[in-house]
Amino acid sequence: MTWQEFTALLALATAMSFTPGPNTALSTALAANRGLPQALRFVCSVPVGWGVLLLLCAAGLGALLLAVPPLRWALKAVGVGYLLWMAWRLAGAARLSQADARRLDIGFWQGAALQFVNIKAWLLALSIVAGWVAGHDDALRRLAVVLPVMLAFAFASNLTYAVVGALLRDWLAQGRRLLWFNRAMAAVLVATAVWMLWA
Repeated sequence: MTWQEFTALLALATAMSFTPGPNTALSTALAANRGLPQALRFVCSVPVGWGVLLLLCAAGLGALLLAVPPLRWALKAVGVGYLLWMAWRLAGAARLSQADARRLDIGFWQGAALQFVNIKAWLLALSIVAGWVAGHDDALRRLAVVLPVMLAFAFASNLTYAVVGALLRDWLAQGRRLLWFNRAMAAVLVATAVWMLWA
């Protein structure tokens, strides 16, 4: 892989990882509502789930998804449904005491599984496989470079958003700030769901 290709990979990773999406919105919301230690399970699950997704795309699953329209629509339907369900649960938490295990608990495996219904995650994985891995004689070596870079970006971006959420926690605990913050995060999830329908 040339340094120009690696630089382009870093630019794509930065743009896709640090822009708001379902993962970063949930990282922020979980840390703001339940604290950074509770959010870390989700933060760590994102790179694991996304890494498996990238490996499956490199193995050809992405091409199958693109080739079979009903599979794409099923993925979109499940993804949109899950994001809307999470938005609904998040929008109702007005106090930190309401952000309990029943309302805002996303475990490690749920966070990892979320990557498989996240259109943004699929688009990034497919773009990376098409642009940096597939069709090259040294595809496995390229994948060995790309995978840890992307996992580091997935972890760093979600940790950054979670730290921001945790720093806002005390401020959000006053008055109705948390309710409006949660509704704003829910709106991000709804906007992502709408975008997924049109993507």
